[in-house]
Amino acid sequence: MTTTPSAAPTKVTLRLLEKTDREIVKLDRAIVGAVYKFQHDFRANPRHPGLRLKQLEGHDRLYSARVNADYRALLLHLSESEWLLVAVKHRGHVYENLDRLSYGINQVTGGIDYVDLEIVESGVLRRGRPPAAPAASPAASEPTRERPLFADVTRQQLADLGVAEPLIPVVARLTSDEELLGLVEYAPRHTGEVLLRLRDVPYRQVLEEVTRPVEVKDVDPEDYQAAVERTDTTVITTDKDLESIIEERDFGRWKVFLHPTQKRLVTRRYSGPARVGGGPGTGKTIVALHRVKHLVDRLGPGNGKPVLLTTFNKNLAADLRTRLLALGGPETLARVEIAHVDQLATRVVREADPGSTKSRIDDTRALNEWRQILLETGETKWDAEFLMDEWTQVILGQAVNSRAGYFKARRAGRGRSITRADRAEIWQLTERFTQRLDEKNLETHRQVAERAARLEIERTARIEAAARAKEERGGLGNVHAESATGAWQRHRYRHIVVDEAQDLAAAHWKMLRAMVAPGPDDIFLVGDTHQRIYDNRVTLGSLGVHIRGRSAKLTLSYRTTREILKSALRVLGDEHFDDLDGDEETLAGYRSVLYGSEPVVRRTDSFDDELDAITEQIKAWHDIRREDIAVCVPTNDMVTHVGNRLARSGIVSTEITADGPRGDEGVHIGTMYRFKGLEYRRMIIAGVQRGLVPRASVEALRRTDPARYQAECKRARSLLFVAATRARDALTIVWHGEPSPLLGSLALAAAPR
Repeated sequence: MTTTPSAAPTKVTLRLLEKTDREIVKLDRAIVGAVYKFQHDFRANPRHPGLRLKQLEGHDRLYSARVNADYRALLLHLSESEWLLVAVKHRGHVYENLDRLSYGINQVTGGIDYVDLEIVESGVLRRGRPPAAPAASPAASEPTRERPLFADVTRQQLADLGVAEPLIPVVARLTSDEELLGLVEYAPRHTGEVLLRLRDVPYRQVLEEVTRPVEVKDVDPEDYQAAVERTDTTVITTDKDLESIIEERDFGRWKVFLHPTQKRLVTRRYSGPARVGGGPGTGKTIVALHRVKHLVDRLGPGNGKPVLLTTFNKNLAADLRTRLLALGGPETLARVEIAHVDQLATRVVREADPGSTKSRIDDTRALNEWRQILLETGETKWDAEFLMDEWTQVILGQAVNSRAGYFKARRAGRGRSITRADRAEIWQLTERFTQRLDEKNLETHRQVAERAARLEIERTARIEAAARAKEERGGLGNVHAESATGAWQRHRYRHIVVDEAQDLAAAHWKMLRAMVAPGPDDIFLVGDTHQRIYDNRVTLGSLGVHIRGRSAKLTLSYRTTREILKSALRVLGDEHFDDLDGDEETLAGYRSVLYGSEPVVRRTDSFDDELDAITEQIKAWHDIRREDIAVCVPTNDMVTHVGNRLARSGIVSTEITADGPRGDEGVHIGTMYRFKGLEYRRMIIAGVQRGLVPRASVEALRRTDPARYQAECKRARSLLFVAATRARDALTIVWHGEPSPLLGSLALAAAPR
């Protein structure tokens, strides 16, 4: 049905199609600026003569409008007052191949599919294919044709899955993963998700897991007004809307464009705790933030903060606050408590003991105290690292508070087996250690977390006891008891959302479990155990957080290029990782939708040469802001050395500390632990050599404690994996001397200086 815009000047609603922003951001800055002005003028009056709005020949709903002298916007006319911006093209390309521009309402999803077949076929089917071979002689045999990727899937099955109809012939011709990923870059989102999933699992599984949840019955092929509400678009209401999406890149666009799988996870109602996993760059944190906003939007009126958003350190908590404010505004932020888990634990303990004056110490100081205990006692059977881990993972982790309790405690995953006599010796040493801390008026974060967990469990017991007493009275409350206990009669939160869940300790989970009443949508957690950087191995079910049957996994990376991703996965090797609930977690099906250059792997002869290589690489990246570059190293000493060398070369840098970057300008430098949750356009990982990654002391464990040696190597692999996947566009790995054994085959490709 043809739609004709009214001739009367009137303001209209302008929507932006998902993926159109990716086209716009690739344009020159001057043209992007012209697009910003165009959207303002078009919303005010699309029929202004200067915009030259006109219907394209052979199309009922597709129009062009003038952006500037050389560029035109393509728009779908949805209704009298609503338009959809689908492309920005050079004027020389707008009127060519008009028959190759296709749009319509998907009869499965009910959304709008827009496809430029000319771009798809020229940019996809020629990608990754070798140049044509010289003409063969008559006697030569016929060349073998490559088998299509989806040869076992019929065209009708593709249509039933919701693949955009114009792309079905193109899909049937795909023969490589390079072509598939290229198609995903241009295809409507649902089509891309279907095809990537179909590459890994059977048709029937894709139908049930990807298509059925978004399927719409009785789709009207002419009702574009209804269709646009089911399509990945955003309404541009102010001049800043489009600019924020373009300028903020990934987060800017993810504020408005959620992948279909992500959207389902955000809005679904869960009968209990739920978990979302996935590799780096798959949008787990974005899902967590949108989930918080969704939960807040469902709240009734009030002034409290019934939703908790938490993570494992201060830096990430601050970042979550900034992002949630950008996503939901002050109204959302006003209903959410944002704090890292140790901050929460400290608050709980101080409520119970406001007069406490103990000083908090970190793990490094605690380890030194353990070493002093061993020196004073002359104990040589155990080393400080083992005792520290046993105390934090088993004794504090399981809230063991007696010798008899320790004899019964489970030690799954600890590797080294110990006898009953060993446990007696270890318990005696831990008692001496905790007494030493008390005498010095010191405490560790782990101790505070364990105490906070016990306090919250006791509070929950009081809440449940009060509820039972009220029920026994026939539902009548006890005014005197309730006024005396006040807030203790309620759980602290209605909903809890946890980011980077893999790095929380058992005591943290016990505390969080007690802070919210069990029930629908109580706890929502996101994390990836391949990125675990602390030795906090937990089984959530044993801690009361039952996620069985409510786990999902994201598999598409929108941050890291496939070349970087492939190198990062090689670092993980054949290690096995848990899923936080006793089963194995894999990255099967994890893939990137982005292309880029191969990582640079470089060996140098000396530390000075390595510092020179870092400096040269940063200077070579002169086309981007210094703040978009990071240097990741294994030790604090290297942070200092790299910073000094860059300064002598005239390159400004800033160190990443526990509180975030020290300054606002310059290349970011930090240890591997500091880069969790961050991302940069280009990244250098330096010092990746034997003795540093992992540290030299780990090698000594190979014979004395093989299980602990494997655990330490696994943690080092995860740290290196995290560091590598912080890079969006380019990655350089450099070292001097002998490479880290964790690099494996990557080191073989090293280019010597």
